[in-house]
Amino acid sequence: MSLNLSRRSVLKGILAGTVTMGIPMRFSDFASTVNEEESALDILKGNINHSVARWCFNDIDLDTLCKEAQKIGIKGIDLVGPKEWPILKKYGLDSPMCNGAEINLVDGFNDIQFHDTLIKNYTEMIPMVANAGFKNLICFSGNKRNKTDEEGLHNCVISLQKLIPLAEKHGVILVMELLNSKINHPDYQCDTTAWGVKLAKRLNSEHFKLLYDIYHMQIDEGDVIRTIRDNHNYIGHYHTAGVPGRNEIDDTQELNYSAIMKVIHETGFKGYVAQEFIPTNLNKLESLKKAIAICDI
Repeated sequence: MSLNLSRRSVLKGILAGTVTMGIPMRFSDFASTVNEEESALDILKGNINHSVARWCFNDIDLDTLCKEAQKIGIKGIDLVGPKEWPILKKYGLDSPMCNGAEINLVDGFNDIQFHDTLIKNYTEMIPMVANAGFKNLICFSGNKRNKTDEEGLHNCVISLQKLIPLAEKHGVILVMELLNSKINHPDYQCDTTAWGVKLAKRLNSEHFKLLYDIYHMQIDEGDVIRTIRDNHNYIGHYHTAGVPGRNEIDDTQELNYSAIMKVIHETGFKGYVAQEFIPTNLNKLESLKKAIAICDI
């Protein structure tokens, strides 16, 4: 018998005992607690490791977000830097995609003028991520600024090759995010899976992966399910959001997230899928709970 089942049985037993003894109904609050406990234990299937992007819920203090994430069954909070890692640890949550070494989204590894700063930042941050017990550290290609795809690839390779040995030493994975250049990030270079995979193949290291943002890639290239199947070996993390609008992933948008999650699971993926949508519902946590339910296949 599992620990969770034993705990549930004990709670039910206590409640049954109070009824048998004729204890007044003011103990209904306790019954509600038992039901909530059962719901939290039973709701998630364990096939997908769930996370949520911090910035989408910035108006909720991190302690509260962590508590609510625990109730839902979320295991991690994405895009949190070193100053806030102790808060995550307090609640037993992971930081599945760390940040804080990047300059910004537009000044990245594809441009030689930023290499010294980026190498310094990531050289300092990689050991910090490892020492905190985390694994993934986000990075960005940056904007093209008239560079060809080949020039951008070359510049990324020469800079990232200097960091890969350090990442390997500390067991950290550098993860470059795929962003759309059609709507949200004009001129961003790593805007297709094909470009990101070319970079990963040239670096040829298990310590460099891609962050496949489903929202962004639906906008720039579509064909999400086949792309995941064909390139899953190069993907280390996933983000979600509804298309169009980057809002809830419910039936108001065009993607079938349940089907996408099934394919991700079929590939043998053991990392995290993070919700990165901007809630329109005034009850943002309710939207988050529904998104996790949709993705929990």
